Amino acid sequence: MARAGLSPERVTEAAAELADEVGFDNITVSALARRFGVKDASLYSHIRNAQDLRIRVALQALAELADQVAEALAGRSGKDALIAFASAYRSYAKAHPGRYAAMQIPLDPDTARASAGPRHAEMTRAILRGYALAEPAQTDAVRLLHSAFHGFVSLEKSGGFDHTPRAIDDSWAQGLHALDAMLRNWPAAG
Repeated sequence: MARAGLSPERVTEAAAELADEVGFDNITVSALARRFGVKDASLYSHIRNAQDLRIRVALQALAELADQVAEALAGRSGKDALIAFASAYRSYAKAHPGRYAAMQIPLDPDTARASAGPRHAEMTRAILRGYALAEPAQTDAVRLLHSAFHGFVSLEKSGGFDHTPRAIDDSWAQGLHALDAMLRNWPAAG
């Protein structure tokens, strides 16, 4: 592939695709250069360094997931919204394992605020309005939901559920029903 046509966006997309193929931890500038058929130095006019590339993949993944979740939430509320959000989250993680891993890297505060991360939190808070949770319970619930979704997806990905007799999808569905029941009956602070 010729150098012409390389752009920061194209380099980031190729890195995201590579992450899904070989794992986020295995992305290198050299591997990406080989994918384009160019020398490593050719990419440095589009990215600052390997860390910049990793952050770009993380930001792209956050934006993609936010778009998918927003689409899934459209017109839904309460339990339906909770299930739609969770299902979009899990589907994205399964379809894009490298990009999902990228979303877990720490971002500096300014980059995090400018990312799609705050959109995720706002969409989660929108779901929680259907459960009438006020602060600080709302923040606690946002953290709990993210932990539950991320924990399940991470264990599923690592094979943590492979040796159990119950179907993983059945446990996922039951877990979402349990989260809904918990949110409807949120305990008082203390």
